[in-house]
Amino acid sequence: MKKQHITSLESLYQHLQWAVEVEHFTIPPYLCALFSIPEQSSNKDSAKIIKSVVMEEMLHMTLAANLMNAVGCTPIISQPGFLPDYPQNLPHSDDHFIVSLGPFSEAAVETFLKIEKPEKKGSSGNAEHYRTIGELYNAIEEGLEYLCKLLGPDQVFRGDVSRQVTSQDYYGGGGKIVVVECLDSARKAIMEVKEQGEGFVEGDSIWDDDAQWGQPDEPAHYYRFMEIAKGQHYQEGDTPESGPSGKKFHVDWDDVYKMKINPKVSDYPVGSEIRTLMESFNFKYTKLLDFLQKAFSGNQDKWIAAVGIMYELKYDAVALMQIPTGDGDTVVGPSFEFSYAYFRSNRTDEL
Repeated sequence: MKKQHITSLESLYQHLQWAVEVEHFTIPPYLCALFSIPEQSSNKDSAKIIKSVVMEEMLHMTLAANLMNAVGCTPIISQPGFLPDYPQNLPHSDDHFIVSLGPFSEAAVETFLKIEKPEKKGSSGNAEHYRTIGELYNAIEEGLEYLCKLLGPDQVFRGDVSRQVTSQDYYGGGGKIVVVECLDSARKAIMEVKEQGEGFVEGDSIWDDDAQWGQPDEPAHYYRFMEIAKGQHYQEGDTPESGPSGKKFHVDWDDVYKMKINPKVSDYPVGSEIRTLMESFNFKYTKLLDFLQKAFSGNQDKWIAAVGIMYELKYDAVALMQIPTGDGDTVVGPSFEFSYAYFRSNRTDEL
């Protein structure tokens, strides 16, 4: 299939929105796996790894939003259709694998490795039907470079800098929020995403280069999930070819809440306790997206409020993880569906 390129501002805006969608798409599956690991589980090392990746996916979503604001368009995330209907292919990809919501398991980690798979060395951008997320970001970077030459940087980077989310607004994970104002800072934002995981080039170092921000280097996301698959950490000197040779840790695929795969609110009767609890979770998650929408639209004070909702969601999700579905084997779990109840009662035109 012929690779597609970004050659207009309209196409650039569309593909940056896609980047926001892709970064968000990874978060619910990772959170389901994380929340399915009990507090006192023997899988503490795995839980720590997954949590670190979730935090950095939030960073990547923020960086994609900063890129959008830098070129004068607004991320759209609190609208019907933004939340994926799992199971689903990686958005706008070549559809070569399906992603589901489910518990921590070998199958889940195998899927996470597919999501984070490094691009092949020397791979160029592919704006349509990309095979790795790195190809999408390469296409965005190449599109930015092309349009800056064609139109001039001032016609490309014409956004309001006050809409940029900064590290001062709050971020609690590895890496750093990059304020995007020009082509050089856009490249830095894209490189941060690629080095931390999605676009890390196949065959290069396994480390994420967070030392540039004065932080310890960690394995890129693909290799963090490989640590779980192998039950062993990477250490200095390890390579993609060698695999991890550091400290081994315990992975128990049975020591989890056995969440039903791809739960839906519609699985349960209207007014039932389970459905009410699932709807409450989805109401809060849609509220979280609304607050992020506002934060990415210049109201950065909503950022910390959004973080507070994230902690509420954890407790609600864990509660759902402990409720039997009634099939004698699985528990409920969160469905991450869009809440039209929240949308109808809180829709604004502040964007």
